[in-house]
Amino acid sequence: MKLRSTANRRESVPTGELNGEAYVNIGEEAPPRLEKFKKVSVIPLIFLIFYEVSGGPFGAEDSVGAAGPLLALLGFLVFPFIWSVPEALITAEMGTMFPENGGYVVWVSSALGPFWGFQQGWMKWLSGVIDNALYPVLFLDYVKSAIPVLGGGWPRVLAVLALTLVLTYMNYRGLTIVGWTAVFLGVSSLIPFVVMGFIAIPKLEPSRWLVVNLHKVDWRLYLNTLFWNLNYWDSVSTLAGEVDNPKRTLPKALFYALILVVFGYFFPLLIGTGATPLNRDMWSDGYFSDIGKMLGGVWLRTWIQGAAALANMGMFVAEMSSDSFQLLGMAERGMLPEFFGNRSRYGTPLVGILFSASGVILLSWLSFEEIVAAENFLYCFGMILEFISFVKLRIQNPTASRPFKIPVGTIGAILMCVPPTILICVVLAIASLKIMGISLLAVLIGFLLHPGLKYVEKKRWMRFSISADLPDLYAATNNESIETIRN
Repeated sequence: MKLRSTANRRESVPTGELNGEAYVNIGEEAPPRLEKFKKVSVIPLIFLIFYEVSGGPFGAEDSVGAAGPLLALLGFLVFPFIWSVPEALITAEMGTMFPENGGYVVWVSSALGPFWGFQQGWMKWLSGVIDNALYPVLFLDYVKSAIPVLGGGWPRVLAVLALTLVLTYMNYRGLTIVGWTAVFLGVSSLIPFVVMGFIAIPKLEPSRWLVVNLHKVDWRLYLNTLFWNLNYWDSVSTLAGEVDNPKRTLPKALFYALILVVFGYFFPLLIGTGATPLNRDMWSDGYFSDIGKMLGGVWLRTWIQGAAALANMGMFVAEMSSDSFQLLGMAERGMLPEFFGNRSRYGTPLVGILFSASGVILLSWLSFEEIVAAENFLYCFGMILEFISFVKLRIQNPTASRPFKIPVGTIGAILMCVPPTILICVVLAIASLKIMGISLLAVLIGFLLHPGLKYVEKKRWMRFSISADLPDLYAATNNESIETIRN
């Protein structure tokens, strides 16, 4: 057990040393560089996870349009057990095992080596940026009925730019502000659906919930919508270094966020499908505001539109926090140039924020369905690497210190990954040729980026280093265990 001799400097260490690394135990004290920045507590973390995964029912409308009420409701009840619960449990175990901002990048690097760790970081960052490009689109879809000029053309483009700049500045000001903002936005965006539920009680007809026509199901849209609305549980792992006592806070926050997410989808869909006549063609982005008008009048529609705007703001800032801190974590491990690890005076990753915001602006021209399909495709590749890493570390290091450990053995860990892996294969198989082509091109770029950055490092055109504030990583044999940082 050892620390580098100088706590506040960065040392140049070859990035290849990350392969097979293990944590060393460095005691109870927090790294000096983070002591001046306030850590995120459990309640803000719950809502950050809520917004990284969901943000409320906005965007779930397509599930009804694609498959009808019964399959939509069943999807948001059954799908969490197939995907969300396993992903959240793996995130809790691995996130407490490796509590630093690299998150899943460090997991994969530890199990599979630096090359695949970099590919994980590239694919997950790109899928996150693609996902974040969706929220300005959804925001404008909800408000264009009240402000028609935002439906297209230059006004829409300028609105996207303005919204992106404002929310990017909020991320720059600090993760604690983002966390408590997420709490406020989360409560505000869910309250109108509680009110809508009470108003809808006299109009509910349970028979409407049972409507299904298997011959008229758009399976691609249905599965992509469910997958998009219920994934990204692992995103919080890239914020683990900013969390107060992550070995306790992270599992607890994931548990409560899971309940909040499922409720936030199922209840509004139950009300919307049960209290209004079914018109599947109308069930698309923004339809919840129309339901509000049918049930309560213009005032309720306006309230829901406002809640949608707040929800999309919350999802944007939460996703950007995850994406930008991931880049910071990769820089701290020497996978990216050192300047990606620079923090602003608020403790935020300035360069990571700027890169993530630029990606959002460049990708905001894509349509809703194209964005969902593209980010799902890349996200699937990343999740396969996470599952493999999780199982491999369980096999090679079964006695490693894990502050939170899923109560299953090696066989149980493998079996737990089977259903979501099958789902991943289905999502990949139903992607259009266009999305496959774009996504595979993105993967190929990642394969070229890693050796390119290694060449840049070799030529010393840019500085790469591993942060001295992180524990030393050493080559581990199969008989060595991984010790975790105590927080």
